[in-house]
Amino acid sequence: MKTSRTLLGILALASACVCAAPAQADDTLKLAVGQRGNWDTIVSQLGQDAGIFKKHGLELEILYTQGGGETLQAVISNSVDIGVAAGTIGVFSAFQKGAPIRIIGAQATGAADFWYVRADSPLHSIKDATPQTTIAYSTNGSSTNSVALGFAKAYGLKSKLVATGNPSATFTQVMTKQVDVGWSSPPFGFDALAQGKIRIVAKANDLDEIRHESIRTLIGNVNLLEHKQDQLKRFMAAYRETIDWMYASDDALKAYAAFNKTDVATARKVRDEFFPKSLIDPDKMAGLDLLNKDGIAFKTISEPLTPQQFDTLIQIPPRQ
Repeated sequence: MKTSRTLLGILALASACVCAAPAQADDTLKLAVGQRGNWDTIVSQLGQDAGIFKKHGLELEILYTQGGGETLQAVISNSVDIGVAAGTIGVFSAFQKGAPIRIIGAQATGAADFWYVRADSPLHSIKDATPQTTIAYSTNGSSTNSVALGFAKAYGLKSKLVATGNPSATFTQVMTKQVDVGWSSPPFGFDALAQGKIRIVAKANDLDEIRHESIRTLIGNVNLLEHKQDQLKRFMAAYRETIDWMYASDDALKAYAAFNKTDVATARKVRDEFFPKSLIDPDKMAGLDLLNKDGIAFKTISEPLTPQQFDTLIQIPPRQ
């Protein structure tokens, strides 16, 4: 009997210790995200706020950048684990030069970005641009850089391409006549369009190849794949789950509207008119041959990446 009482006491003490033990902390991943508040770049933020990433045992530290070029550099330097919305051709170039990066998902196939001018501009289409016209993009190596180069190639433009940073900084430069043609992404610029302050002169998807290319990517430092494989798999599972929620629920629209200090009607317009779900599908990198050709044409890569190089570069965790 004494032995039984002793055993029961030990079990009770062990149980108490287990109950008193602190809950295991979530794993932390650091993200660099290009363009704060765009529908396609807000996946991680909305998923974090909705508790989806926490459900997968993750806490995200999110840093916003001026564009894909800054995002790429943050990943290369291993300052962050994951980069969101890095321009694909810029990623090709960095990889070809030996940068320790991998593509862990497609971020945007096609694009909702648009280019605009002041209402009093003589330009009615980007095709009207002259050698004296200045055309904006965000940062060197970004997807908007590739699109601007695409306009120049498609329409034979000799205009000067200018890195202007994020949509807000770009808008200021256009309205003060420092730059002729600005760039933006929904919903930024909607108010100015409605008020007749600016006019759209081109959309990224005007270029046929853009509609069939994964022009922006999710990227990770090789350190992430070598030492945080489990966290990466959970990140992608949560990322996919968040996208499903964003297209299935008005709750996501309300959260997006609150984050951007706009209304639900505007949020719905952004999602339904500019960002079909297929645009932000992370599971397939599309148009690799087209991207290779553009990289050569824009002198971003010295030679096309080979199938073997793509096998090394593209490491998208499969759906579980």
